[in-house]
This record gives sequence, C-alpha cells and structure tokens, in this order.
Amino acid sequence: MIHDSAKRSASVIIANPSDRTFAAQAWVNTEADDQTTPVALVASPSLFRIDPGKEQSVQINALPNDLPQDRESLFYFNLQEIPQTQPGDAQNALTIALRTRIKLFYRPSMLGKTPQDGLKDLTWSVQMVEGKAHLVVDNPTPYHYTFNNVVVSSASTSESVNANNMAPPLGRQSYPLRSFSAADDLEVRFTTINDYSGTSAELTSPVARQ
Repeated sequence: MIHDSAKRSASVIIANPSDRTFAAQAWVNTEADDQTTPVALVASPSLFRIDPGKEQSVQINALPNDLPQDRESLFYFNLQEIPQTQPGDAQNALTIALRTRIKLFYRPSMLGKTPQDGLKDLTWSVQMVEGKAHLVVDNPTPYHYTFNNVVVSSASTSESVNANNMAPPLGRQSYPLRSFSAADDLEVRFTTINDYSGTSAELTSPVARQ
C-alpha cells in the first residue's frame, strides 16, 4: 500500500467472500510489530463487522508528523479477522483468528523520480561479511525495493539468491551466497515488486568485487 503525503488519506477494500460473518480489527504499526510505538497513520474504522459477501472500505489517515521528506517511511497495515460462532458449531471446536500484514509506505510527494526510474541506480557488489561471501546492494534512491527474483551468474553457473529483506532507501542490504566467492566475476539479474503488486521488467547489472 502507498500513502502519498499530498493526500489526506488512502483506502483499502476489505472483502468477505465466505458464508460466515466476521468481526475485523484494523491498525497500523511499525516493523517492530508492537502496539506501543507511535505511528503517523491511523486506520478507520478500526473495528467493524463484515457480513458474508460484503465489503468494507478502510481509510488510512495521516496524522500531523515529522516523517523524513527525503525518503519513504515504512509501516505495516494489519487486519485481524475474528470469526463469529454459529449454531451447530462443535462446542470443543478450535476457532482461529487470522491476521494479514501488508507493507504500507508513506511516500513524500516531492521525491521526483518514480521507483521504477531508480532501479538502474542500484549498485551490486560481493563482499565478505563475517568470513562469508555476500551479495550487497547499495540503494541511493529514496525508495524501498522488494525483490521478486535475484539471480547471480558467472560464466559457468548461476545461483538464485534468497533476497527476502528489502533494500532500504539511502541504505544497503546484504544476502549470503552459497556458490560464489568475492573473487568471482559475476553479474546479477533481478526483478522487483512494483506499486501495483506486479513484477518489474528484469534488469541485469555488473557485480563489483570489494
């Protein structure tokens, strides 16, 4: 989810395609996933009923804040569903309340370039981290990047990299390598998840040795 700082609110549609009624609780928190850290975004309504086959719009409203204006800020939108008991349910049945957690980016409107424009500015290298070779990506852009696929290749072999952690804005992220060392001549092919949950076009970049 993207919240543009120029807009007072963003919205998400919650749908219930099942044949059961649910109570639902919505809130925004930080990566720490706690309930005590103050956040600049609030979900409304925070508690609601959603009947079978119905939908509910939840607004994400921005509060007055001093969030950085030179980069995105990362939050998480949480939705917990609480199923109602129904006549005929077994007395000893286990009821599970499921929670969905979605990345929510607060994006200052004056950043200029789009995230797609910034992909070509990512730089890659192989570095030794605690004695092991890691693929390192430096991100000079103001955007977070979630990688869908990262493959490192040499002249003779390739390795799919477990790149689960995002590349943070104006920062770096590292991923352990299994097959390569810091002495290998490599290139990297990668795709990212875009603003619409689709996949970006694959890009290829050289990997520097450090």
